[in-house]
Amino acid sequence: MIGSSENQVLLGKVVPHITAWYDENRVSLPWRLSPTPYHVWISEIMLQQTRIEAALGYYGRFLAELPDIPSLAAVDDDKLMKLWQGLGYYSRARNLKKAAIQVMEKHGGILPDSAEALRKLPGIGEYTAGAIASIAYHKGEPAVDGNVLRVISRMIASYEDIMLPATKKAVTLLLKAVYPEGREAALLTEGLMELGERVCIPNGEPRCEACPVRHLCRAKEEGIAGEIPVRNARVEKRREDKTVLLLKKDGKYAIIRRPDKGLLAGMWEFPSIDGSCAEGDVESYLVEHSICVKPENIKSCGEGRHIFTHIVWEMKGFLCEVENEGGPFLWKSGAEILNSYAIPSAYRIFLKKLK
Repeated sequence: MIGSSENQVLLGKVVPHITAWYDENRVSLPWRLSPTPYHVWISEIMLQQTRIEAALGYYGRFLAELPDIPSLAAVDDDKLMKLWQGLGYYSRARNLKKAAIQVMEKHGGILPDSAEALRKLPGIGEYTAGAIASIAYHKGEPAVDGNVLRVISRMIASYEDIMLPATKKAVTLLLKAVYPEGREAALLTEGLMELGERVCIPNGEPRCEACPVRHLCRAKEEGIAGEIPVRNARVEKRREDKTVLLLKKDGKYAIIRRPDKGLLAGMWEFPSIDGSCAEGDVESYLVEHSICVKPENIKSCGEGRHIFTHIVWEMKGFLCEVENEGGPFLWKSGAEILNSYAIPSAYRIFLKKLK
């Protein structure tokens, strides 16, 4: 049983080793240089579903444009999406702004210092609330993500499925029972994360020889570290075929805003047709939107694939030299689109054509 008194005693011994190891061996990262509540919040949201290396450049640019909560609450939506372009999972950025507005209206522009209050803000769940509370406010609040679940599962030799909410809840309560307050809380939260990223890694054998708590790890002792953690089978991704259209008229291209809800909500994209279409289908689509084009001016411009969490887009594209700016589209130059409009990275192969 994850929450047993035996496991509590074990983790109580583990905690000081991890905090000391992290304090001496931490990797220097921009958000660690000034762990204010705002900085911790922005970095943790960016790092959801994003590698540290990929987030580094975005973090600096984001703070340069939006250095505090008031500026985030007031930012124009298109500018916000442009700053986030390429990071993916764009609902994260929209929730950042929604939360900033609430903080301005209900908390005087200051992020709450309790995990309970933080969880009431849009886009802040159990993990992010715990991270902000412990790292920025030094509260004894665990922040349990995949890295932490893996470390703790191996430490206590647990074969519980870490994809189950009940397992995550049990690990959180187990950690809560031994979590320190003050600076040690911040060191433990970041130490567990870093241990999972650098040592107790997800793919391949864990690097036990570099682990500061290897002498306490039951999975290492029993020789089962490679079997843990246990994950249930992944859901097969659904395939969607799309035909992407680069409609060009006198150096301008057509773009259209996606619906306010659903996948990539509110972002700009190129017109597209569901399914894998031929030139004749493209011509019919343009006629329906009152756009004139000669058949010889419809040319293939490449194929692309983009993998979302549960969907795979298989895309083929056509460059169409059209004779008029019609349809429900916005017509802008390639430079304007690249510089001012947030186009999802799913379309990167077609964005290259604009250059």
